[in-house]
Amino acid sequence: MHVLVTGGAGYIGSHTVLQLLQDGHEVTILDNFSNSSPEAVRRVNALSSSKAKLLKVDLLDEELLKETLTTVKPDAVIHFAGLKSVGESVSQPLKYYRNNVTGTLNLLDAMDSAQCHTLVFSSSATVYGESTALPLLERTPRSATNPYGRTKLHIEEMLEELGASDARWSIANLRYFNPVGAHESGAIGEDPQGIPNNLMPYVAQVAIGRRDKVGVFGGDYSTPDGTGVRDYIHVEDLAAGHLAALEYLKDSSGVHVWNLGTGTGASVLEVIEAFRRVSGQPVPYEIVERRPGDVAESYANPEKARLELGWKAERGLEQMVEDMWRWQEQNPRGFESGDLLELSDDELAEHLKPYLVTRKEDGPRGDID
Repeated sequence: MHVLVTGGAGYIGSHTVLQLLQDGHEVTILDNFSNSSPEAVRRVNALSSSKAKLLKVDLLDEELLKETLTTVKPDAVIHFAGLKSVGESVSQPLKYYRNNVTGTLNLLDAMDSAQCHTLVFSSSATVYGESTALPLLERTPRSATNPYGRTKLHIEEMLEELGASDARWSIANLRYFNPVGAHESGAIGEDPQGIPNNLMPYVAQVAIGRRDKVGVFGGDYSTPDGTGVRDYIHVEDLAAGHLAALEYLKDSSGVHVWNLGTGTGASVLEVIEAFRRVSGQPVPYEIVERRPGDVAESYANPEKARLELGWKAERGLEQMVEDMWRWQEQNPRGFESGDLLELSDDELAEHLKPYLVTRKEDGPRGDID
């Protein structure tokens, strides 16, 4: 299958592209590099016997987008491209509606013109708003507490109405919980621009010495240690969920929704302690005031994905932290730092050879099933 991946140079996108290549798919990446690096794609291609094609395209460039999809003629699209900072969305809501909602509208129009009607959409558990009915189920009522969350909710509703109006469409809305971790090689991982918005990359940057301490928002929640509890999922497990959804859509039209999470939660202090244990570094923290809109606990019920997709998260918190720390140590300032940046393409391929997995049709896939 030829899969077009928007935002494929980003954190979740790059890990998913690698799994698509390893699974024997042809991949074309569209990215505008507003929050990503071409270096991620170079490393993905070094980790695979087949290579993804990379095109610099902004989803807001309607004409170029339509021309590109008509030329590429993908069989399916996985749509990651979008802005994702909650704080920035509050201060610049129109930027988020324009980029996320209008960009998706443009993508859907371009897909229709290219006669491609299979879409896996990168949604979010933010569509559950401040719900305290745990665990969160796909049928839990939706709401949103910030412009970023509302863009995800609006897109979900738009896709539902599209699917109901036109039987040609096969659509998956994947509601992520908290993606963390990195590829086992340490070659690709999360490289947030500026101050990280999420806990684990912030903790990793404190452990590596880039930041002084972690600000823990609230220490008086009704949780075992008083700090917020979240459902963290390894990015490799999350990527595998996209491939499972893509396989499901081959024989299923309409709109389908799945939670992608582990079903269990870890507190902020548990994450900090795990980083101390794995890294051997101090991770100082300070309890500060709660953030408006934060709930004490949030975790998924992933049973629907297990039953319908045959998918479940396999990796626990310890492995999430180990893989993230390996990435952070090898790339202390992200893709623009570390020894791998200095290697030529051939040298990089040789360095990453122990992690190379061949395409299915190329024969045995090494040590990975």
